[in-house]
Amino acid sequence: MNPVELVKRQKAYFRSGATKSVEFRMKQLELLKEVITKHEQDFVDAIFKDFRKPEFETYATEIGIIHDEINYALKNLENWTKKQRVSGSLVNFPSKNYTVAEPYGSVLIIAPWNYPVQLALLPVVGAVAAGNTVVIKPSELTPNTSSAIAGIMSTYFQDKFIAVAEGGVEVNQKLLEQEFDYIFFTGSTRVGKIVMKAAAEYLTPVTLELGGKSPCIVDKSANLEISARRIAWGKFLNAGQTCVAPDYILVQENSKNDLLKHLKSAIWDFYGEDPGESPDYPRIVNEDHFNRLMGYLKEGSVFYGGQSDKKERYISPTILTDIEPNASVMEEEIFGPILPVLTFKEIEEAIDIINKKPKPLAFYVFTEDDKNESLLMESCSFGGGAVNDVVAHLGNPNLPFGGIGNSGMGAYHGKTSFDTFSHTKSIMKKTSWLDIPFRYAPYEGKLKWIKKILK
Repeated sequence: MNPVELVKRQKAYFRSGATKSVEFRMKQLELLKEVITKHEQDFVDAIFKDFRKPEFETYATEIGIIHDEINYALKNLENWTKKQRVSGSLVNFPSKNYTVAEPYGSVLIIAPWNYPVQLALLPVVGAVAAGNTVVIKPSELTPNTSSAIAGIMSTYFQDKFIAVAEGGVEVNQKLLEQEFDYIFFTGSTRVGKIVMKAAAEYLTPVTLELGGKSPCIVDKSANLEISARRIAWGKFLNAGQTCVAPDYILVQENSKNDLLKHLKSAIWDFYGEDPGESPDYPRIVNEDHFNRLMGYLKEGSVFYGGQSDKKERYISPTILTDIEPNASVMEEEIFGPILPVLTFKEIEEAIDIINKKPKPLAFYVFTEDDKNESLLMESCSFGGGAVNDVVAHLGNPNLPFGGIGNSGMGAYHGKTSFDTFSHTKSIMKKTSWLDIPFRYAPYEGKLKWIKKILK
């Protein structure tokens, strides 16, 4: 597929106006929903081949979320596309003022490997709802899923509207050389900088969904058993390969031993004595990531887990303690099934640890103390988060999802997805039957009046 010709075709199709009507957008969203339903098993099988993800997780964290997003868009799209009246101003009296959401045009969506269907197609929902054409670049690290997405989408959608570009880094580079009207990237901070630099060549706006070390604070007032189960679920979901997984725990000193006991119990309940035999526990995506994660196991004491099998790319759910503050496991996003547990004495100490690191994508607090909750939420900057839960905030389409600083810029999900892929056009309409001469020269004697109006 020639990227130059592809982008030309998409731009021409967009200029034709075919994608702009609400009826067209809704029809395409309905078709996308039908396609995902019809090929659900194909997606499940492809992801399983790539890293042995169980069907329940694939549906709950990928396919089901896309269905929910499409349903939400179909329900609200007509209202989103209506003119939005805004108040006028005295200096422009009389006038009518409103905004209109218009599509950017041709959109590039670069998806990662960890949720290869959801993170490729969920942004497509917003882009199509807003009236754009789309080029999807799936990750080459999940080749079976990439192939499934390409084959399925090309069967039902013309490439002048929605196209899938498969391949490795060289394909990304060629796509980023093209003049898209919007770029949506999900992946690492390192690659995000490359995308942003390429976008700057054409002043193309971007959304960057990145990652970071998302902290999980557990104070002495928390329900430790419930906290442990929810943390273990969110951390070891997808074998820890989740951008909003709790990256590390900060637990109040006197609660550490009890929390560790409950974490061990939760892992046992979820995956049994040997998680390697569990049908519900995925594998690491490739050998490079496996080797990187194995290096972290040397940086602390393994409280629980630590088993591995390189041939299977298997690392068991692992809890690390006795970690040095400058260890690399505390500097880099882990993105795997390794959970460091550190302690703090007073809540201010936890805040200090968090705020010395780059702003995280997610932030989790387990507490029954309203004062601690408020202090943590007001003192720490982060993309989004939850109190007494982890990860689950992504399931609410009314909550924008996105990062800040090193963890990204821009957001999506629900109405925010529509807004992300739309330019808000501002329009003022004035009448010609009344023309107040005050603004015209000569200005003599008018300055004091403009000061009264605008002061």
